[in-house]
Amino acid sequence: MIHPLVRRSSRAALFVASALGALSPAVAQEPVESDEDQIITVTGRRISQSSEAIGEDKVSNVVAVTREALLSAPSGISGLKMLEQLPGFNVQTDGALGLYEFGNSVQTRAFNLDQIGFVVDGIPTGRSDAFGGSPVFRYVDNENLGVVEAAIGAGDVSLPSYSTLGPVVQYNSIAPQEDMGLFVSQSFGDFNMKRTFIRASTGQVGPFRAYVSRTKLNSDLWRGPGSVDREHWEAQVHADLGGDSWARFKFVSNDFFDYDSPTITRAQYNCTVRSLVGACGRDFAYIENVPNTTPGFAPTAAGVPYSNPNYAQVYNLAINVRKDKLYGATFHAGIAEGVWAESTLYWEDKDGYGVSPDTYANSLSRYNGQVAVGLPVTRPKGIEYGRSGVGGDRYGITTKLHWDMGVNSIEAGLWAEVDKYHRTQARYNTIDGAPDSAPNLAELVYLRRDYRSKRDTLQTFVRDTLKLADERLVLDFGFKGLLLDYAYRGYRDFDDYYRTAGTRFVPGYGISSNNATYRDFFLPMAGLLYKIDGRTQVFASYAENMALPKGMDDIYSVIRPGGGLVPQPDAERSTNMEIGVRTNQGQIYASLAGFYTKFKNRIQSITTILPGSGGAATETFFQNVGRVRAYGVEFAGTYKPSFLDGIAYGNLNVTYNNAKFKDDIPASTPILIGGKYIPDSAKWIVSGGVTVEPASWLVANISGKYTSKRWSTFTNAAGSSVPGFTVFSAYVDIGDGWSFGPVKSVKARFNVDNLFDKDTLSYISSSVTGDGLFRPLSPRTFQFTITGEI
Repeated sequence: MIHPLVRRSSRAALFVASALGALSPAVAQEPVESDEDQIITVTGRRISQSSEAIGEDKVSNVVAVTREALLSAPSGISGLKMLEQLPGFNVQTDGALGLYEFGNSVQTRAFNLDQIGFVVDGIPTGRSDAFGGSPVFRYVDNENLGVVEAAIGAGDVSLPSYSTLGPVVQYNSIAPQEDMGLFVSQSFGDFNMKRTFIRASTGQVGPFRAYVSRTKLNSDLWRGPGSVDREHWEAQVHADLGGDSWARFKFVSNDFFDYDSPTITRAQYNCTVRSLVGACGRDFAYIENVPNTTPGFAPTAAGVPYSNPNYAQVYNLAINVRKDKLYGATFHAGIAEGVWAESTLYWEDKDGYGVSPDTYANSLSRYNGQVAVGLPVTRPKGIEYGRSGVGGDRYGITTKLHWDMGVNSIEAGLWAEVDKYHRTQARYNTIDGAPDSAPNLAELVYLRRDYRSKRDTLQTFVRDTLKLADERLVLDFGFKGLLLDYAYRGYRDFDDYYRTAGTRFVPGYGISSNNATYRDFFLPMAGLLYKIDGRTQVFASYAENMALPKGMDDIYSVIRPGGGLVPQPDAERSTNMEIGVRTNQGQIYASLAGFYTKFKNRIQSITTILPGSGGAATETFFQNVGRVRAYGVEFAGTYKPSFLDGIAYGNLNVTYNNAKFKDDIPASTPILIGGKYIPDSAKWIVSGGVTVEPASWLVANISGKYTSKRWSTFTNAAGSSVPGFTVFSAYVDIGDGWSFGPVKSVKARFNVDNLFDKDTLSYISSSVTGDGLFRPLSPRTFQFTITGEI
């Protein structure tokens, strides 16, 4: 496919720069045995295997980011950023590294981030939402990854996920090395970025090998005041159990703190509306704390110095804190020749909270209602400290049995998981009502939510791979079954605490319970692979999927008139078909796939600004918007012309994706979206780069990515489109394993992201009508990284 991935981390900002070429196979040709022929394939320093990059021998369109490509990427990019340059993926993030959890969007074919499955070393990550979910970027560092493999439209039935409607991305870590050693990477960049990565390896000690790594990243926000702080630990122990049997133990800890930055309106970006301190465009941001005497911040309530609603625009009451841990153990048993069993047990512990401000006037109105019905609340003092707690744990097991029987390979297995989540939402006073005072959690001002939800999942699968015609023809048949139970109990929203009856406040509906069950024990997948020769393959696949409706917690937090429960939404269901060809030639390797995708019962998140938050907080509800269909073509390739003698080579990705709604949104007045493009979906995405290697110790690359026009609304209303844009990045990598005393393999890399300082809107938070909210592309950013081993 192409480069496998990494391009330079993305177009966004901060320190990345394109590793597009990093992905491109580097330069050189090596002979590889295939069938009876001697085949020359594109290889080099930047890619470990071209066959891995284009998904060779897969029955569906599978592309990969190889180990060499990952090591060429800018330091610190997130697990989602790694997908940015793969064909079929439209990735938009806030900042070059993509670390801001509420600023990520991913579109692929007809699906978005919440409809993609993610698996880390055989462990499913569950939901991708930033509150109760487990976004994959909390659990990976690119220095510890061996490969990132993405099935764009029809993931393997054996992969565990209740979220996927087709796409599945696997992140597989490196095994501990056999020699004792220390690997260190140090990066510096704009916005005071500093990142240190250290990995210590024990080497082989008896039957064991192990490593432990620590990442510490600190950076200022690229837009407005605030910072990002990340401390990430990973550890792995590999044990040889004799024969083909082994065990792997894994641990990840992610401690993350960052300040929010606001989404902005088109008017704020176009400078027809400015912030309280006059900022606009891509510089529009939250503001620093200001003294009470500043114009525009005068008290609006007598005797309450910080009653002015403009204080809701300060940055220090908009933060996110996450502390997550993941434990995993995998046991692989070689039973006999061609027969093996494998099981993975895991446990994830989730903890954290988010903070958003609330205005005095809004808090006072809620306080008045809750104190009137006898709740233990305290009168607000000024601007309020809004705390949303998130916590819980998730544990499960996957297991499979593989048996080669002549021309057949049979696999069967199951996955079982329990996911428990606790959400709280309340407002508290600060010590004296000032936005820069410490929170006083002993002074509760009002309550909003306090509920627990639970997801019980059981997935079974059976798959048969049949190899015929001397293994030139491969037929793959299988199916999976899903049983999903969901339970919700607690206080859903304000009306469960108190209600308004005329001019009186009365007690609310109290604690409620709601449940949902989904089951389908026959979700088939079929694939075909035909090897034309040792170089070229054609493939085709068909798959059906069912997913738990995304946003179940938010769906069931809605209170119907009279306190009624929300009815169980239908499960989202999809059908994916694709056909393609891939080739691995002497000067080029490439893949071309055509696809047709449709699904029904689409659950779409609709986000609005939360009243009283001054735009600093939003609330999301979900609504069924019927059917969606998408069709298109995905191409990826790398070309290394022999006439350049390996000095230069290029890569290209092209995605054409036509994704539209099929039905209008039912309402008293139907919202006409049938035939409209789904929001944030680009019809064309084209990326490519040129890499030059004039010497063994020097690699330079320039790459670009074009994203075509996208819509910010379901209705594709006039004036709601975001124009297409192109962004470029570049890097220079110096070193060819230089050594200085005990330090070996010393390398240095310079990255520049958004090379020509493109100023445009990139991330879209869509709305049904009107216009959406946006995040601008971050400015030109530099990064310097030096690595070495001992």
